[in-house]
Amino acid sequence: MQIGQRNQIITKVKESDTAKVFGSGELEVLSTPRMIALMEECAYKCISADLEAGTTTVGTLMNVKHVSATPVGMDVTVEAEITEIDGRRVCFSVKAYDEAGLIGEGTHERFIVYSEKFLTRTYSKLK
Repeated sequence: MQIGQRNQIITKVKESDTAKVFGSGELEVLSTPRMIALMEECAYKCISADLEAGTTTVGTLMNVKHVSATPVGMDVTVEAEITEIDGRRVCFSVKAYDEAGLIGEGTHERFIVYSEKFLTRTYSKLK
């Protein structure tokens, strides 16, 4: 994994991706939560192949602007690029485009964690 490493995913906006379905609004356009989820997925996949066995990453910070609406049926392209690596913290620039141009941009931070230890600590909250 290195600064400048990039990933891209492309998806078509479906009814299930809309603000109306997500409960984040009334309109049948790509919801902000779905756009953010795509950005997070893109960043995760950017580095997942580089991780040691038994580790994964978890999202810890997302700072994003949603600047343009996208209708159902249009393709969305999401890009993530590593901008900083500080120990187990990895920072990304994230952007999303539809066929007409930029629809969202911002930054995303992920931490590398040991999966088993992370789940043990998390599920200890149930006791």
